[in-house]
Amino acid sequence: MFKNYIKTAWRNLINKKFYSAINIVGLTIGLAVGMLILLWVQDELSYDRFNSKTDQIYTVNASIGTGVSKQVWGGVPSPVAVYALKEVPGVVDAVRIVANYRYSVFRYKDKILKEEYRKLNYVDNSFFKIFDYKLLKGNVNNPFPNDQSVIITESAAKRYFGNEDPIGKTMLGDSKDPYVVSGVLADFPANSSISGDMLFSMNLKKKEYSGKDYWKSMDEDWGNYYTQTFLLVRPDASTKAIGEKLTQIHFKHHPGIKHTDGIFNLQPLAQIHLYNPDGSSAGIQIVKVFSFVAILILLIACINYINLSTARSMMRAKEVSVRKIIGAERKHLFIQFITETILCFAIALMLAFALIYAVMPVYNGIAGKQMHFDLFDARVWQVIAVTITATLVASSIYPALLLSSFKPINALKGKISGTGNAAFRKVLVVCQFAFSIGLIIGTIIINKQLNYIQQKQLGYDRAYVFGMQMHSMQDHYEAIKADLLNHPEITGVTTNDGNIINAQNTTSDTEWDGKDPDMSFLVHPYAIDKDYLNVFKIKLVSGENFTGAKSDSAHWILNETAIRLAGIKNPVGKRFKFHDTEGIIIGVVKDFHMASLKQAIEPVIFTYQPSTWQLFIKTTGKDAPTAIKTVEKLWKQYNSTFPFEYKFLDDDYNELYKSEQHTATLFDIFAGIAIFISCLGLFGLATYTAQVRVKEIGIRKVLGASVTNITAMLSKDFLMLVLIAIVIASPIAWYAMNKWLQDYAYRTELHWWILAIAGFSAILIAFITISFQAIKAALNNPVNSLRSE
Repeated sequence: MFKNYIKTAWRNLINKKFYSAINIVGLTIGLAVGMLILLWVQDELSYDRFNSKTDQIYTVNASIGTGVSKQVWGGVPSPVAVYALKEVPGVVDAVRIVANYRYSVFRYKDKILKEEYRKLNYVDNSFFKIFDYKLLKGNVNNPFPNDQSVIITESAAKRYFGNEDPIGKTMLGDSKDPYVVSGVLADFPANSSISGDMLFSMNLKKKEYSGKDYWKSMDEDWGNYYTQTFLLVRPDASTKAIGEKLTQIHFKHHPGIKHTDGIFNLQPLAQIHLYNPDGSSAGIQIVKVFSFVAILILLIACINYINLSTARSMMRAKEVSVRKIIGAERKHLFIQFITETILCFAIALMLAFALIYAVMPVYNGIAGKQMHFDLFDARVWQVIAVTITATLVASSIYPALLLSSFKPINALKGKISGTGNAAFRKVLVVCQFAFSIGLIIGTIIINKQLNYIQQKQLGYDRAYVFGMQMHSMQDHYEAIKADLLNHPEITGVTTNDGNIINAQNTTSDTEWDGKDPDMSFLVHPYAIDKDYLNVFKIKLVSGENFTGAKSDSAHWILNETAIRLAGIKNPVGKRFKFHDTEGIIIGVVKDFHMASLKQAIEPVIFTYQPSTWQLFIKTTGKDAPTAIKTVEKLWKQYNSTFPFEYKFLDDDYNELYKSEQHTATLFDIFAGIAIFISCLGLFGLATYTAQVRVKEIGIRKVLGASVTNITAMLSKDFLMLVLIAIVIASPIAWYAMNKWLQDYAYRTELHWWILAIAGFSAILIAFITISFQAIKAALNNPVNSLRSE
């Protein structure tokens, strides 16, 4: 019996090649894209969940300040981990991770390789006990036999040692400090929030404390928030109570601290990839949007199938009636039509698998991920099962019920009008195009925001500026600067201890006359030389710039936001204390953006330092290659043991919005695919309509109707549905994208013409799709259509 169902279903597919092709192509693309998006969503949601103790691991965050100056940091003081273990009930273990900024290159024999700072970390010995990162070689219980031990990843071992066993080999940090490899770590998974290439003992960081400074040791330093601290807690422990206890301990050991600073809270490990420390979205919003887009694209593909199946029901009415007359029961017909759907889906699924394998490398490149589509992976089948079950149920039951419900006598007499399912088809077409128009509007607004970001005046000039670390050049900065400025291709040279693109350091160690004792004032400090403001064209609102005199060491320049939030009137010449240095404000600069446009401009203070660790060179666009070669010669003279590396600030700026750029590209693609699938279904319906009305078209032509008249007649009903879809989709998409833009403190404006462009595009695309078939029908010889039976 089942064999007959399959055989009959196959014959129906073959006999109606055109409709079968439309159904299969639409389903193939819909399934492939839907699964690709859901794989991306699954990858985002899987971050850090490979750890067997994920539900017990929390990171400690710190809340600083109140009101507009309040911030929540992912870094906390180092003693938090120590006292959590000693004094906080419910804490089982703790580990700290601190970035290692001491080295930029490592040498093994004659091989010198550059390492990224963010991939070098100090960790506590408990690192491998809390997390499930696999130590391929080495001792989990004693990972660092001494302070000069280093653990490297498997890929780093390959880069330095090839096929040699790295254990016991000595590497030189910056070609001088020896480190012995004590372990080899499996590469951090792509879906890990923690990553790196080299791990060092936390004891090395502890040695940076001399015991003579204000904070005597690392485990007593409550003033610096630089350690990423993870706690392993008991399943029955209250994370709120742990945070409150840590806050009490902090206030006890840090007398004089304001009660608005250093308030600790715990964030689950599984959330740190998608949520910021303050609980705001760091990616979860995009995950929700993409999940919704995947559902929409799958629905659009299903709607195509339902529309074409129900539209063709009139043509199959007699077939169904004959089957019923010769003894077929409704359940048999239902199974037959379900079988046809399953067969169609099976073919589409095989083609979808092939398509996914083909585009996966390109998709990873666009998405910036390392996903794998492995049919032997249980997680992949979870996505497949959800996708197929949902789409198969959505697209098979209604057509099967409809096709099996015809009454034989009425069908054979030609008394089935199909009016009911025609109305349902119109609803589906409206839904289909509403989804597509919503995606078009989303695409336009996302790209408009990205263009706004690129064209936004930031308050400084980053064009044709490249920077690098100075290393040994720092001791000869003035001579190097004078040499570089003698070259016409170089228009400016300056130095800074931070990155103007993305301010990192923050301090509240400030004081001024009239400051509210309960106020916590957070400011971003920049140590600059006297030419920094001129090179970056940062405008002074009042006062003057640094002159390079010794007295500048007690002079400060603040931005407008700092002056406004501090409430200082007529600031130039006023007393201002920064850290332990009493000084005066000599200037105020116009506000500039020193972070992502998602953040409001924050207070900035410029301090004078003749030379810092970073060098910035401004050149002209056409002479940039010559300027780079000029700098490279000096680099080799002073830094022969370091590879020459530089980076343009434009690249740093684009890096801030890499996630948005990936999102925009994917959205463009998904919107295009949604429109294509919708038009595929519309084309099939237009073809069906032309076939059903073939005699009407012939009669109209005989009576004098032109090709334009007939094309308009066949198109107007469909275009009316698209207009209704525009009316429905526009306000919904407008509201959703307006919510998305709320993530940006500075954002583009939404104009009515965005909706007009999206609507006009949808109508134009739909008209081209319909008119192609309509014109073809209108051009047919009416004699042939009137003679056909």
